[in-house]
Amino acid sequence: MSDDLIQTLLEAPYVAKFGIHFERKGDELTGVLPYGEHLVGNPLVPALHGGAVGAFMEVVASGALLASQKLVRLPKPIDVAVDYLRPARPVDVYARAIIGRSGARVANVRVEAWQGRREAPVATLHGHFLIKPEPVGD
Repeated sequence: MSDDLIQTLLEAPYVAKFGIHFERKGDELTGVLPYGEHLVGNPLVPALHGGAVGAFMEVVASGALLASQKLVRLPKPIDVAVDYLRPARPVDVYARAIIGRSGARVANVRVEAWQGRREAPVATLHGHFLIKPEPVGD
């Protein structure tokens, strides 16, 4: 596990501005995006900005990769696709990642974000990340 890199990720200026943090229960890592007025994209609905939700899920994907294996540096997104399923209300957002495959250079990750009920996601992310695992047996 790359705890130092997780801390580096959480201290990045845009991540810190969002207030993103992780809750660990056993081997599950849940990302939390606390609600803040600065996250509202449409005050008439009101709904959180899709870019904030998408960026949050990208951070959760990176955090999951860091928590699951020892990496030399932060994961870098190669490509990311986000599906917005329903408006994100002005409350906290939660997300968990599933690592589909993690190889020597590329990892495939899926993330679901929800509010209130995990069975009703507000958005999903599917992405590929460039990774650099620590060398084994040098």
